[in-house]
Amino acid sequence: MVLLDLDIIKFKDQLQIKELEGKRMIFCLIRKKWLVNTPEELVRQLTLLCLIREKGFSRTAINVEKALKINKTLKRFDIVVYAKNGTPQILIECKAPSIKLNQEVFDQAARYNLQLKAPFLLITNGLSAYCTKINFEVKNFEFLEQIPTYTLVNLLIDKNEN
Repeated sequence: MVLLDLDIIKFKDQLQIKELEGKRMIFCLIRKKWLVNTPEELVRQLTLLCLIREKGFSRTAINVEKALKINKTLKRFDIVVYAKNGTPQILIECKAPSIKLNQEVFDQAARYNLQLKAPFLLITNGLSAYCTKINFEVKNFEFLEQIPTYTLVNLLIDKNEN
């Protein structure tokens, strides 16, 4: 396994945080609403800032916490990033910093991805992160040293469509 050098903490000054009725709230730039600032939500928002500011993804290419039906059960993925042709490219599972990234977390992301079929999986707890590229044809995966950029994702799509 290759641990990513993912420094999302550097985006903390770009977060919008406020107190509302005694609760710390954080603004989601994708959903455009204030949410309770839980440890997991903080990781999710920092990851979103990284995707947009560092990896070049457009806000319109990202969905956050959407429902997904798996074995007749509704689940919610954390983040899915789409290519310009609308196909899911990166499925991201965010955990609170106190949650260890282990096989169970990978399995959860993999179950969600059975339906989405995104070629990249990213799991992070804000302190650690792992990214894999999945080859569905030969049913294997490889760990990556970094998250793919929007440009790279679309180059891969263009290459596969030709």
